[in-house]
Amino acid sequence: MSKDKTVKTRKSYTRYVIKIWLLYFLGLAAVVFLFWAADRGWLGYMPGFEELENPKTALATEIISADGQTLGKFFKQNRTPVSYDELSPHLVNALVSTEDERFYDHPGIDFKSTARAVAFMGKKGGGSTITQQLSKLLFHKRSQNLVKRIIQKIKEMVIAVRLERQYTKDEILSMYMNTYDWGHQAVGIRSAARIYFGKEPDELDIDEAATLVGMLKNSSLYNPLKRPELVKKRRNVVFHQMYRNGYLTEKQKDSLQQLPLKINYNPELHDTGIATYFRERVRRFMKKWVQENPKKDGSYYNIYTDGLKIYTTIDSRLQRNAELAVADHMKNLQKEFFRQGKKNKTFPFVNLTQKEIEQLMERSMRQSERWRIMKEAGMPEDSIRQSFFVPQKMRIFSWKGDIDTVMTPYDSIRYYKSFLRAGLMSMEPSTGFVKAWVGGINFKHFKYDHVDQGARQVGSTFKPFVYAAAIAQKHLSPCDSFPNTPYTIKKGRWGLTKSWTPKNAGGQYGGWLTLKEALANSVNVITARLIDMVGPKPVIDLAKQMGIKSKIPYAPSIALGTPDIKLYEMVGAFNTFANQGQYIEPIFITRIENKNGKVLYEYKPVTRDVLSPQIAYVVTNLLEGVTQYGSGARLRHTWMKNNPVYKRVVTGYPYAFKNPIAGKTGTTQNQSDGWFIGYVPNLVTGVWVGGEDRSVHFKSIAYGQGATMALPIWALYMKRNYADKELGISDKGFKRPPGVDIPLDCKKPTSDKEKEKEETPLEDL
Repeated sequence: MSKDKTVKTRKSYTRYVIKIWLLYFLGLAAVVFLFWAADRGWLGYMPGFEELENPKTALATEIISADGQTLGKFFKQNRTPVSYDELSPHLVNALVSTEDERFYDHPGIDFKSTARAVAFMGKKGGGSTITQQLSKLLFHKRSQNLVKRIIQKIKEMVIAVRLERQYTKDEILSMYMNTYDWGHQAVGIRSAARIYFGKEPDELDIDEAATLVGMLKNSSLYNPLKRPELVKKRRNVVFHQMYRNGYLTEKQKDSLQQLPLKINYNPELHDTGIATYFRERVRRFMKKWVQENPKKDGSYYNIYTDGLKIYTTIDSRLQRNAELAVADHMKNLQKEFFRQGKKNKTFPFVNLTQKEIEQLMERSMRQSERWRIMKEAGMPEDSIRQSFFVPQKMRIFSWKGDIDTVMTPYDSIRYYKSFLRAGLMSMEPSTGFVKAWVGGINFKHFKYDHVDQGARQVGSTFKPFVYAAAIAQKHLSPCDSFPNTPYTIKKGRWGLTKSWTPKNAGGQYGGWLTLKEALANSVNVITARLIDMVGPKPVIDLAKQMGIKSKIPYAPSIALGTPDIKLYEMVGAFNTFANQGQYIEPIFITRIENKNGKVLYEYKPVTRDVLSPQIAYVVTNLLEGVTQYGSGARLRHTWMKNNPVYKRVVTGYPYAFKNPIAGKTGTTQNQSDGWFIGYVPNLVTGVWVGGEDRSVHFKSIAYGQGATMALPIWALYMKRNYADKELGISDKGFKRPPGVDIPLDCKKPTSDKEKEKEETPLEDL
């Protein structure tokens, strides 16, 4: 080779090397420029310091019980953040082992993993660190466009470095776990732990932690409800990674990999879970509250995204007992109602003509959500009405579980009307705190809340207000006697347009009865005498002072319970008797906090003295007679186990309560409504049972009276409460205040102690 040729070759080689290095440095410069440009925001939006400090994530509002349990949430994304200290160590170890082995060593970018991912095109694992994954979850969604995805990757790395500067490693781990969506409304680790395992994050065992970490690869694909075997294989990969990183021995790994996949699915939906009706009541409260309490900048709190904490008075244990009591009794009562309905051609309606039924059903169609939606869509009424008679697939309620069937919307309305409904509210006398709230039999299918949305005729549960007014004004004693004979209030008195002569049930008259006996057995004629003595106005005024806001007409007939009143109001009023004459407005929310724990609202009790402690105690003494030998005496009797009526409709008999109980049953016209409101020294509970329409009821008083429809729910509820000693429900007597100078120890009634009196129904007036 000639010298010139050699020199030429060397120059070519030099130029080649220079080009290589030039390309290398240009490439390096380009990469540096891209990162610099991304940091400056030239490649698209980049979060600033404030947003890194407070990432915009939708946080669920949490409803918390008095005993610290989560009753439910309001959310667009079911996310409730937890701190690092609230994470199970198994969860942290599994996460780091599987997703980012060098997490504690890198500055947000793992260059070794990134190089491997680039070299092998991701076939031997990705290069994203936990911090990079967090940046992706917080600030953008994955793009399917290759160029855009490369830019996103660069931005993720820049954000990851910023996050590492801003937060500790522990904070980054908790932020990541609080952000990921595990599916089935499980956004964030707390929701995931509760929904898939019914636990808090710090309670997860190693198997459960590995399952959730395994799902991080792709929660849609690795879904334990749809693909349990695939999730189990992925979980076992996590165990292998934990072994590889020294968190498990080989023996532990092999043993754990043999375990079956265990899932305890607890969906957190608005229609399911505990205290559903109460949670809806809280939502209505919050809807009004946020409008009346704007933020400092004038904007309004969003209960679905602002992560508020609402602390309530509900005790989750009492709430569960109440819901179980309602379900136990209503299931059997409904079975009996269906059994008797087979003989009724117009079932579930009683004593209605075909024309009246058609009118009732027409009103129900017009009030339905289906009609409203179609009307708003501009459909003509004839077309809307016609749609109610077209069969379609639907899932309907039954006490044995939901049923998939084909039915016309019209028939479904009538089907749902055949179910008896119920409401229960329980409160603490001294504080006014509502401890249990059951608005119906199934919130998913029956949205109407019978605690505070529906006012129904109260029947004999109104009589204690008449007795209280008479005792306060006329200084009567429970032992004062009156004749059990027909009594007429003449035309013109108290504004009557015609004379009024109420009747006793079954035409039972004769002899003299003490007030205690008369109230115990709901004797109408004696209650009529009492309201004639004091007049309707003092009774109405007393009821209003005791929290009754529903309309009470000025008429002596109110003595027998003609007004329509809400269960919420009736329980609050009876609470006045239990609280020594002081009314406390029922309280169900004690405090509201923002996501940072700042208190936004604290309750202020509304109280007033209505009766003296002495008068309240005398009324309580009267109401004790109801459960001793009156319409509520089945709370005491053991003989009820042989009663055919009770055998068919009641579970858990005989009750045989021994402790002092004050209470009052109520039965309205045609047995449309059954009531029982009873209390012990530290718990007042009211129960209502009836149909959606007043024409839906039992034909006989034996089944339709309050003592059969409502009282058993109270009894089943209290039996469960007494069985849990930690609840501290009192079984002691009522505290007698000083200064009670009215005789209370009347001669015991001579009526048959072994045969319970029937409740007096409200007669046609």
